Amino acid sequence: MKQTGEHTIGAGRTGSAPEVSPSPGTTALLVLCAAHFMDAIDLSDVGVALPAIQRDLGMSSGSLQWVVSAYALGYGGFLLLGGRVADLFGRRRAFLTAVAVFGVVSVLGALAPTGGLLIAARLAKGVAAGFLAPAALSLITTNWPEGTRRGRALGWYATAGACGFIGGLVLGGVLTEVSWRLVFALPVPIAAAALLAGPRLLPADPRDSARERIDVPGALTATGALVLLVYALTQAPSHGWLSARTLVLFAAAAGLLGLFLRVESRARRPLVPLAFLARRATVGTNLTIFAMWGAYTSFAFLATLYLQNVLDWTPLQTAGAFVPLGLANGALAPFAGRLAARFGVHRTIAAGMLLLALSYALFLRIGPDSSFLTVVLPVMVVNGIGTAATFPALNMSAVAGVPDRDQGLAGALLNTFMQIGGAVVLALVTAVDEAGQRTDQGDPLAGYGPGTAVIVAVVLAGLGGTLLLRHRSAGLDH
Repeated sequence: MKQTGEHTIGAGRTGSAPEVSPSPGTTALLVLCAAHFMDAIDLSDVGVALPAIQRDLGMSSGSLQWVVSAYALGYGGFLLLGGRVADLFGRRRAFLTAVAVFGVVSVLGALAPTGGLLIAARLAKGVAAGFLAPAALSLITTNWPEGTRRGRALGWYATAGACGFIGGLVLGGVLTEVSWRLVFALPVPIAAAALLAGPRLLPADPRDSARERIDVPGALTATGALVLLVYALTQAPSHGWLSARTLVLFAAAAGLLGLFLRVESRARRPLVPLAFLARRATVGTNLTIFAMWGAYTSFAFLATLYLQNVLDWTPLQTAGAFVPLGLANGALAPFAGRLAARFGVHRTIAAGMLLLALSYALFLRIGPDSSFLTVVLPVMVVNGIGTAATFPALNMSAVAGVPDRDQGLAGALLNTFMQIGGAVVLALVTAVDEAGQRTDQGDPLAGYGPGTAVIVAVVLAGLGGTLLLRHRSAGLDH
């Protein structure tokens, strides 16, 4: 007996499930975009507030970094489980529950009297985001038909994320001037609005969506492997990449990953079907976003250090420098679906990646007194255009041809590779930058050139992933 979730929207199949009904309205998409905006804000606004948090709560530098790392640990570690929970137990149910938890722990974080409780709230918020992101993405990909309509919806979704990330930088700087606690309370009204509107506007879950059992051994081994991997990546720079502690963590993560693959190969209803992991389009898309997001995270890190440590900009001025990137992205991302439908997804991704490589190459022109208008601004604008072309098209590619019952899994895999790419490439670029600074301590720009060169190389290597997408592009051109 076929399950409701196996119907694929826009592929000529019919069924009685709510997921194959006409696309929801603009207001439903607005709810999903608002949640993505909220999540993106929380990724970027905390960094500006860290010095104030340290002073107010008396946190050491070692514990302070966990305000950021705890979120990444929960987010990266629970994405796969979150995606599968959305597929099996209902996407709207998973989405609204995650939004509610996100809002509650935001309040707890804003009220936290100690650093330990603040870190705990950040960890819980990261776990909530790990369930929220794949649920929101799969609600789009199962309710907007594949092609231009889905591309347009994903374009607006990407725009919300870009605006949230940039808005978080700016609002984080402004609110920290009043109180860092307002930064942590920022997502609360957005979460409340999404909870009020979501039950009325989002498509209902199929009635049989909670009948399947989740693969508990697969969930435990996958989540454990990802948590250990993210933890090892966040701790390696401070403890040493070849230290016994780091090597043991990586070995444990690898062991759990191997056990996960063994469990999945024998499970009747695996958390992640191994055949899904072997799909050419899945491999290509995930490798590309690994490189794309890893490069951007590293660039943002280097650019922030350059603007504040070399050009002596304030945190708020630094945040303002990224606004043109967000504006260019926000203006063009809604049209990414049309571009992908007309020229093919793999061509759109390739063009976007080339633009991203160009933007990072332009960053090599920086000097000790570079002009914002002639040096920094072109980097930000070209990067925003490249991101607008690449990110929505990658989301389209990740879910193209995937049955509805696996849409949450596809989105979770994409986000998992994105998060791990950010951690891996940032660690590599940081190591290269620090090595350059040690080599020439008298040069304030030492390390920036080699670090940026690594970023360019990563993006160009990521272009190889688009070669695996060619066989899928024809199906997305309609």
